[in-house]
Amino acid sequence: MSGRLEDEIKALIAAEGPMPVSRFMALALGHPRLGYYVTRDPFGAGGDFVTAPEISQMFGELVGLWAVAQWQAMGAPAPFALVELGPGRGTLMADALRAARLVPEFGAAARLHLVEMSPTLRAAQGRALGAAAPQWHDRLEDVPPGPMIAIANEFFDAIPIDQFVFRDGRWRARRVGLKADGALAFGLDPLPHGAEPAPYGPPAEGAVLERMVEGPALALAGRIAGQGGAALVVDYGHAGGYGDTLQAVRAHRWVDPLADPGEADLTAHVDFAALARRARASGARAFGPIGQGEFLARLGLAQRATRLKAGKDAAAQAAVDAAALRLAGHGEGQMGALFKAMVIAHGGLGAPVAFDTGEEVV
Repeated sequence: MSGRLEDEIKALIAAEGPMPVSRFMALALGHPRLGYYVTRDPFGAGGDFVTAPEISQMFGELVGLWAVAQWQAMGAPAPFALVELGPGRGTLMADALRAARLVPEFGAAARLHLVEMSPTLRAAQGRALGAAAPQWHDRLEDVPPGPMIAIANEFFDAIPIDQFVFRDGRWRARRVGLKADGALAFGLDPLPHGAEPAPYGPPAEGAVLERMVEGPALALAGRIAGQGGAALVVDYGHAGGYGDTLQAVRAHRWVDPLADPGEADLTAHVDFAALARRARASGARAFGPIGQGEFLARLGLAQRATRLKAGKDAAAQAAVDAAALRLAGHGEGQMGALFKAMVIAHGGLGAPVAFDTGEEVV
């Protein structure tokens, strides 16, 4: 049975023709009345997916300590904007601020800003972070000027992408249209796409190139290059290449991306190489990516787990170990390799903590 958003999308296609994948994603996720993120809290066992902050407090605590170290490396500006992009329920930031109490000056200097479009999630963030007096914004561009430390955990995977398919020696744009029976379907623009793709080597027939909509990445890098600071990006993705990574998740299961738009989470793997190129083109530096497991290990995940287990019974200790393995392990269902961390930093800053081996890789 068609949902109301599906009917609106079909009507748009019928009136205007097939739409780019990016427009379909933008409508499915962010339609002002019917979009996925506008109408629900998708996190946790009762939602559609689980993120690292929901697995264990250790993730947010270590991110908080990273933010403190980065603030100190910036010369401890006061005040500064502490920004989270897509803060979920506020769990990550609540854990980060608790860990940051080790350096009271950090908390005194921080002005908390949350970039969030969902009324439902804003309410949850207010409950979790009300004591920190957060300010909410629809876009990063609305955050007041000045030096900034930004956190973007599983944010860029939900930025709409366009897809191009290499067919008969030409790149052609993939679009969402209608089949004869009125169902949504993917198709290709019959005209070749004029822009040259990212340089990932000669494509094979049928290769898929994905390009993230540039606005959020350019806004983040431009802000850092012009006003100072750094951003930590943690997400699932790769360091460049071809492939179709568009996916949809509902109730913790993979579903058809075109089925019931607005009822499932649509994401794509982050191309960290492209993200780094955008950062450098804006005048910022980019470090990484490194695997989430390596990133957390360098920040002291094992030591934090040991402290959490102290004095606990066997069941509680086993739960801490299981959470640490899920965050940092490389096996099936674990996040240590698939998820990666990158830092975008002002050109005047050195290598950030956990990236101090000098790997400015992609």
